[in-house]
Amino acid sequence: MIFVPQDKFAALWVSHSSINDFLSCPRAYFLNNMYRDTKSGHKIKLVTPAMSLGQAVHQVIESLSILPTEKRFDDNLLDKFEKVWQEVSGKKGGFLSEKHEDTYKTRGRSMIERVAKNPGVLKNKAVKINMELPYYWLSEQENIILCGKVDWLEYLPETDSVHIIDFKTSLKDENPDSLQLPIYHLLVKNCQKRDATKASYWYLERDDGMVEKILPDLEEASDRVLKIARQISLSRKLSKLACPTDGCYHCRPLEAIIAGKGEFVGIDNYKQDMYILPPEQKEDSQIL
Repeated sequence: MIFVPQDKFAALWVSHSSINDFLSCPRAYFLNNMYRDTKSGHKIKLVTPAMSLGQAVHQVIESLSILPTEKRFDDNLLDKFEKVWQEVSGKKGGFLSEKHEDTYKTRGRSMIERVAKNPGVLKNKAVKINMELPYYWLSEQENIILCGKVDWLEYLPETDSVHIIDFKTSLKDENPDSLQLPIYHLLVKNCQKRDATKASYWYLERDDGMVEKILPDLEEASDRVLKIARQISLSRKLSKLACPTDGCYHCRPLEAIIAGKGEFVGIDNYKQDMYILPPEQKEDSQIL
């Protein structure tokens, strides 16, 4: 029997965020990953201050990885942050007032200052995966692709391996059962040539250094992710993507946008329609 390669454009693409959507609420998965506005034809996106804060901080740090090690900290990082912040300032960042925005911007400046004062491994050589969006066939037979971006890969010359680093801007610790690190390990293994021998989280709001994590077993990680991806695939085919509680805090904000209760604030770089919600429509889970 001759195996015919699958078409990646017809494949089911899964990522940490889409898997998290599905596990939280199938309806939220549908609204975040499948639904398109009937007028614009675009996907919709709820913009929140926490999201904008993370975007700005990550963008500044990511810009360092493409620079030669000796030049990474030549320019003032706070100046870079000020420029990047303009992209999320005001309503397009989910901020409903100047005071509200200043609170988050101050937090972001503090994180960038911490990085500037404690650069640590960021002064070492880094590996860049040569793909705009790293991805690989999780199961070519089942037409499933796993994709995602890893924050930083430090090169470890002693072992010719890499150190996976994830920058955290949230106030909360990553859930120990999170699939984020298993997915990162899988992507690193399958999207570039060096093995990962170390992994760390850096909680930028509170820690001057990194917290080392145990690298997940690759076979176990693949099995876990593929099991959920199969559930997503089946649910899509059967059109069974309803909220199990008939309206939870994961899907209600998106339902509010579809119902016309959101305010359109622009289109992002991925051609998604961005919306904000008035305070009475927001859920506690979406406010940091």
